[in-house]
Amino acid sequence: MKKTIITVVGKDSVGIIAKVCTYLAENNINILDITQTIVQGFFNMMMIVDMNNPSKECDIIFDELVKLGEEIGVSIKAQHEDIFNSMHRI
Repeated sequence: MKKTIITVVGKDSVGIIAKVCTYLAENNINILDITQTIVQGFFNMMMIVDMNNPSKECDIIFDELVKLGEEIGVSIKAQHEDIFNSMHRI
C-alpha cells in the first residue's frame, strides 16, 4: 500500500474538512486515518491516505492540493510516507 501523509493548517473556517475529503474522494484516494484539532481558532488536520490507485499522477494531486489550500485559505502539504518517516526519524 502506498501511503501518503497530508497536513492541513490554517485559520478555522466552515467546510475545510468537507472540501479536502471531497477532493480526495473525487480522485479515488481512500482516507485511512484522520485527526483534527482546533486551537484558539487555528485548524490543524493530519490524514493518512491510500495512494494505490489515484485517478491522477501523485505529483499532479500534490500540486492540486496546494492550490485547493490556497483557495480555502489554508496550507495543505502532502508527502509520501517514506519521506515523512525519514524526516521525522530521531
